[in-house]
Amino acid sequence: MKTLDMKPESKAKFRPNLNQKNQDKGFTLIELLVVLSIIGILAAVALPSLLSQSQKAKQVEARNTIGALNRAQQAYNLDKGGFAKLEDIGLGVKSQTSNYEYRVVGYGSDSTGVANIAKTLTPNLKPYTGLVWAEADAATSQSTTRAILCEEPQPKATPGDPSVVAPAKDCGPM
Repeated sequence: MKTLDMKPESKAKFRPNLNQKNQDKGFTLIELLVVLSIIGILAAVALPSLLSQSQKAKQVEARNTIGALNRAQQAYNLDKGGFAKLEDIGLGVKSQTSNYEYRVVGYGSDSTGVANIAKTLTPNLKPYTGLVWAEADAATSQSTTRAILCEEPQPKATPGDPSVVAPAKDCGPM
């Protein structure tokens, strides 16, 4: 087996390159500052978008809970012929979370409807109302339950109830 040897003049030319490669480990201060400034600019652009997403996620909690309460009220009405209090629904919904307080308010002279309310406990969140009511069809004399979910058009600056909390079969001027 034959080994290849480099000529001495080639070794002399190649050796400084090896030494130079071993010394070029790491980044200069300028390179680090440029990368950090780019990261800072990207963070400044993305931060407002991320903050609004956290507010939307909190509001999704209320929309989902009120929607579930509406469906549970419809099922309860079909099964038992009336509407239930929050603790009687059997849905396992907490009456209060860190962002919202939930309650059920009956309305109508003979409890023909119920309002499922999500009151905000934190500023800059939208409150929600779920309305469920029973309607009798005059032609067939059968009862039907209807439901609607009302969302405030703008978040409330201070914690509070939604503007629709009582008998209405629509969200009104929301």
